[in-house]
Amino acid sequence: MTDDQRPDDADATRRHDLPADQPAWPTPPTSSEPGPAVDSYSPPPEPRTDWTRHEGVADAAPTPERWYEPAPAPGTVAVAPVAASPVQSQRSARGGMGTVIAAALLSAVLASGGTVLALRATGSLDRPQVVQSGPTGTTVGADHQPITVDENSATIDVAAAVSPAVVRITTSASVDTSNGIIPETGVGSGVIYDSSGWILTNRHVVEGSQTMKVELNDGRVLDGKVYGIDTLTDLAIVKVEATGLPTASIGDSSALKVGQLVIAIGSPLGTYSNSVTSGIVSAKGRSITANGSANGSQNLNNLIQTDAAINPGNSGGPLLDAGGHVVGINTAIAADSNGIGFAIPINIARPIMQQAVAGKPLARPYMGVIYRALDVQYSKTNNLPVSAGALVLPGGTPDAPTPAVIPGGPAAAAGIKQGDIIVKVNSQAIDNDHPLDATLSEFAPGDTISVEILRSGQTQTLSVTLGTRPSNL
Repeated sequence: MTDDQRPDDADATRRHDLPADQPAWPTPPTSSEPGPAVDSYSPPPEPRTDWTRHEGVADAAPTPERWYEPAPAPGTVAVAPVAASPVQSQRSARGGMGTVIAAALLSAVLASGGTVLALRATGSLDRPQVVQSGPTGTTVGADHQPITVDENSATIDVAAAVSPAVVRITTSASVDTSNGIIPETGVGSGVIYDSSGWILTNRHVVEGSQTMKVELNDGRVLDGKVYGIDTLTDLAIVKVEATGLPTASIGDSSALKVGQLVIAIGSPLGTYSNSVTSGIVSAKGRSITANGSANGSQNLNNLIQTDAAINPGNSGGPLLDAGGHVVGINTAIAADSNGIGFAIPINIARPIMQQAVAGKPLARPYMGVIYRALDVQYSKTNNLPVSAGALVLPGGTPDAPTPAVIPGGPAAAAGIKQGDIIVKVNSQAIDNDHPLDATLSEFAPGDTISVEILRSGQTQTLSVTLGTRPSNL
C-alpha cells in the first residue's frame, strides 16, 4: 500500500503493527545540517493610480441614464456629445452661438474621420469578428479552429443514462444497548452492474443489517440480501431477485487523470434520491482511516479524491467519467472539510464483482510480504538503485517485529527475500500510480503471476501463485 507519508494524507502516522501485504513505515534518516538558503523577492513599490489617489473624495454624480441606451449599430461611428461653453454675456449669446455649434460639429467629424482612417490603416476594421458564447459553448476566432468544452452536456447525458441503474438501499437492525433493544436504520446507495440483480455498494452501508430494501429509480422496492463482504476494502455485493434490470457500464479507473471531469450519483442524506453532482479528480492514490465500520476504524488506500459533492447517503453510489462509465464507488468524506470526498477505484472492485456473478465466495489475493513503497527522496537517502517499486523489509515494532516475508506464504515459497525490490508484476511497473497492493488486488486467489525483483543490483523474475487473504488482515 502506498506510503507516501505526505502531510495531506489522513493516514500519515507511523503504523506499529502491520499485517502482511501492508507497507512498512521505517523512519528515514534525518540530517542535522541546515537547508540551503532560499532567495526571496519583493517587487518594487508602484505609484498609486488616479483612482486610488481620489479615495475619500465626495461621491461622483450618478451614472446618467444614457449609459443604458443601446450601443450604436455595427458599422456606425458613435459621436460623443460636446458640451458648449458657458454663456458669458448677452452679446456672445446673440452673436456667437452659431459659430460655437459649427466649430464643435466640425471638430467631432474630423476626429471621428481620423479615427476611422487610423483603424483602416492598421487593418483592425478588416479583421474577422470573434463571437464567444457562454463558458460551455464554442469560441470561434480568426484561425477558424473552434474549441468546444461542453461539460454541461456531458453531465446531463451521464445523469440520464446512468440514473436508472443507481439504487437507494435502506437497512434495519435491532441493536442491543444498555437501554434495551433499539431499532436502527441506515440509508446508502448502490449501483446495478449486472441485469440479474447484482449490486455493488459499500460494506459500511449493509454491514450488520437484518433486513434490507432496495429502491429502484422507477419506484420499485425489492428485498435485498448481502451476498458477500470484501475482506480488503469497504465494498460489498448485494443481490435482489429480479432480471432485466438497467445496468451501469464499468470503466477503467487506471486511466483517470487528475483534473478530469467526474460525476457522482446517489441519495445524499438518504432523502434526495438520484442526486447528481459533478467535479474533478483532485488526486489519486490517497490513504485515509475511515470510521463508522462495525469493526471500528478501517484503513483505506489507493483512493480517488474528488471535489464532487458527496454527503452521507452517497456511500456506495457510483463515481462516473464523462462517458458514463463507473470509475469508482463513493465511500467517504474528510471530516470538517468542504469538497474533499473519496472513492474506491473500480479496478479494485472488479474481481469481487466477477466472483459474485460466477457464484463464488468473495476472496482477495495474498502474497505474504511487508514492504515500503519507494519514492525519489527515500531511495536517494538510502542509496537504492531505483526510485520506484516496493522494498521488502520487516514491519511491526522493535519489541514485536513482523518478518518481511511471511513464513509459509506464497512469496516465501516463490523465493522472495528481505531486501528485494519488487519492480514489476506481470509487466506492470510498480510505481506511485500502480502501487503493489492495488496491482495485486486486480488478481484472484490461485492466479500465478510473474514478479520481477532487484536483488543486489541484479534483475530476477520469479513465479508467485497467490493465496487467499486471511479475513483478519
